[in-house]
Amino acid sequence: MFMRIRTLGPVAFLGLAGAATLMAQGYPLPSGSISIKFPDDSPVLFSGSMTDQSRATPRGAAMVIDLHLSMLLRNVSGSKQIHGVTLRVVSQEVAVGGKGSVTYPSLHVGPGESFPVRIEMQLMRPTQAVNGPLVEVNLDGVLFQDLSFYGPNRLNSERTMKGEELEARRDREYFKRALAQNGAAGLQSAVLDSLVRQSQRPRLDALVMRGGPSVASGANPAQESTANFAFLKFPDSPITPLDGSAQISGNEARAPRVQVQNNSTKPVKYFELGWLVTDPAGQQYLAASLPATDPGLMLRPSRTAQVMQDTTLRFTRNGQPVKVQGMTGFVSQVEFENGEIWIPSRQNLESDGLLRLLAPSPEEQRLSDLYRRNGINALLEDLKKY
Repeated sequence: MFMRIRTLGPVAFLGLAGAATLMAQGYPLPSGSISIKFPDDSPVLFSGSMTDQSRATPRGAAMVIDLHLSMLLRNVSGSKQIHGVTLRVVSQEVAVGGKGSVTYPSLHVGPGESFPVRIEMQLMRPTQAVNGPLVEVNLDGVLFQDLSFYGPNRLNSERTMKGEELEARRDREYFKRALAQNGAAGLQSAVLDSLVRQSQRPRLDALVMRGGPSVASGANPAQESTANFAFLKFPDSPITPLDGSAQISGNEARAPRVQVQNNSTKPVKYFELGWLVTDPAGQQYLAASLPATDPGLMLRPSRTAQVMQDTTLRFTRNGQPVKVQGMTGFVSQVEFENGEIWIPSRQNLESDGLLRLLAPSPEEQRLSDLYRRNGINALLEDLKKY
């Protein structure tokens, strides 16, 4: 079972702690310090929990909560199969590093069935915030097999889980097609190719900073130049990138800007662009995602919109700067006004060479890991379920 953990806001330590603070010892979370609250009509029921080595440690005017929480949830929807769950985890609403989330995609939990979830997360909480539990866990969303959704969706988990579910179906169908066309040997070849691709995928570290170039990076603003994006354009994409650029200096890229057009017949309320960078040796890396940041976006058919970010990205690999030689963009996700989601097909990714650059979907990871651990027969049995 795969999960995706996200801390909403960085965990930051401000100032220098005194010797007494540095010597402060963490302590186990007291009984009742974790509150788990689900709505009365929730399609999942909290069945039990266990904290394992969860601790709170004083750090100046704040405390660091190292949360290690196992929970058992049960599908009580009555008739629907659950395919994804997102939990919201809060120690303090307004504190930096006080919130996070955990998402479980690629679930297949039938009515009445139980499933485990685990939360591994570090959160910050001001010591003066003494009222209530130290940590509260609540439900942000549940995605069902028919792509219907339940939950407050405060974290836009409906869009995220729908996209992941469509990726799961796409990649599971790829393995099933390999099986249908070439039998178990064809399936084995496909999953081995996936494992090799995952192990060889070029990786790049990207440090995101707000605003202009970082003095510490050594980037010289006088040497900064404007570099234009090249674009990969998928024939069936509802959004077409028109032009774009960013300011480049050494291993830094600043203020990316991309203009797109809605070439579909339906209004679009959200889209994301993938951002690739190329080093001087011609090696490409997935650098970042450029999401539409306007929460009120409604891009009508034939109209254009612009994605802009006031950020600087500094690229390194194995601790060494990676100079930006070129940039490429592509549309990675589109959400329509009616809630439908578009993602690139497997054929799109293969034909443009993206498959070797992008991280595999959670479902492709799950299936390839199942083969690696338990062999071809376990994978065959799993694919028969769907």
